[in-house]
Parts: sequence; C-alpha cells; structure tokens
Amino acid sequence: MAKLTKKQKEAQSKYDAAKEYSLHQAAEILKDISYTKFDASVDIDVRLGVDPRKADQMVRGVATLPHGTGKTVRVLVLCTPDKENEAKEAGADYVGLDEYIQKIEQGWTDIDVIITMPSVMAKVGRLGKVLGPRGLMPNPKSGTVTPDVAKAVREVKAGKIDFKVDKTGIIHTSIGKVSFTPEKLAENAQEIIATLMRLKPSSAKGTYVKTINLSSTMSPGVTIDKGTVAGI
Repeated sequence: MAKLTKKQKEAQSKYDAAKEYSLHQAAEILKDISYTKFDASVDIDVRLGVDPRKADQMVRGVATLPHGTGKTVRVLVLCTPDKENEAKEAGADYVGLDEYIQKIEQGWTDIDVIITMPSVMAKVGRLGKVLGPRGLMPNPKSGTVTPDVAKAVREVKAGKIDFKVDKTGIIHTSIGKVSFTPEKLAENAQEIIATLMRLKPSSAKGTYVKTINLSSTMSPGVTIDKGTVAGI
C-alpha cells in the first residue's frame, strides 16, 4: 500500500471518512482539505441502481448549473455560412465547417464542446471515430445538434453540461471549483441530482440513487447523506 503524504494525512484528519455529510457540509470540507496550488475542480459521483447495458436504462441528460462550472469552455460551431455571425456573437471560440472538419480529421481536438446543425450532420457524422471516444460528438439529446446554434453556445458558456452514466452505473461530472462558496457548490450539486431524479428510467428497479460522493482534484471523497438531499 502506498504511503500517505503529509498533506494527505492532514486532509484525512479534518473529517471522518466513514461519516455521511450534507451537500453544504461536504462542500465546506472539500474547501478545507484541498491542498493543490491551483483552483481544483470539484466533482460529483452518483452511483445509480441501473443497468447501463440495457438501452432503456441508459441515463443521459443535460443540466444548466446555476453557478456554472468555473471552467473556460472552448466551443466549436460547425455551421453553414449564414449562421457564422450568430455563433461568433454568442461567444463561440471557433466557427466554420469544412476547414474544421478537415482539421479534426487530421487529429485536432483542442476544444471542449462541438455544436452543429441538423443540416450539416451528414458531413459531421464522418468524424465519429475521432470525436466519439473523446465525448465530443454532437448529439441532439444534449442540445448540441440544433438549428439555433447561438442559443446553444450561450447555454454552454453559461454552465450547461452534458452527462451520461458509465458502464459501471456511475454519473461523474464537474460541479465547480474549490474557489466557489459552499453554497454555490451545494446548489450546483443539487441541480445535478434533481435532473437525475427526473431522468429515472421506469424500468429501473430497487434503489435508484445508491451513493453520492463529492471530491476535488487529488482530494479524498466525501460521502453525502442522501436523507439531506431534496428530492430523493
């Protein structure tokens, strides 16, 4: 077993790893035990009682975090020329079509979100092998394939995130930065959980939300008391 560093020991001494906390308490703890020199991301992990191998239990959705993620999101819009100015004015970092499709085919993926239009999906579709494994492929369910590219850009820049359950039944996504107040982190986490509750598959049996944990980059995880979370 690897030895704990001095900072790791100090972090673990500040809370009880066997105890469950409210979202607000967990956020306060994370701010206290995060020791990175940079503004670390805060993540939520929700283990769901679903079988992702079954199509009707694949939980995927979008949520707009009330306080954003704290990250600078680089957005590429692949659109027709008549939509380019709208996308740029909405805040897109890169706008175009054929030239960016060619760049991506050559291996360029220095972006966080790609937004496109239904009318050009025939061209974008051939990028699936490059974008799919990186989670960058536009999808109508996540709102990244839409005629209103400007609206989609504004929503992404404001804190709209896309998430889906992994093969082990866990939803993992960022809800902010350690520099956020505990209140903002708790409210962002609550929004994710509320969205997950609305997405509960009718075929899912037993306990839907099994466990909830918050953690920051390189910090231990803090377990959430589900009884303190609204809507569960």
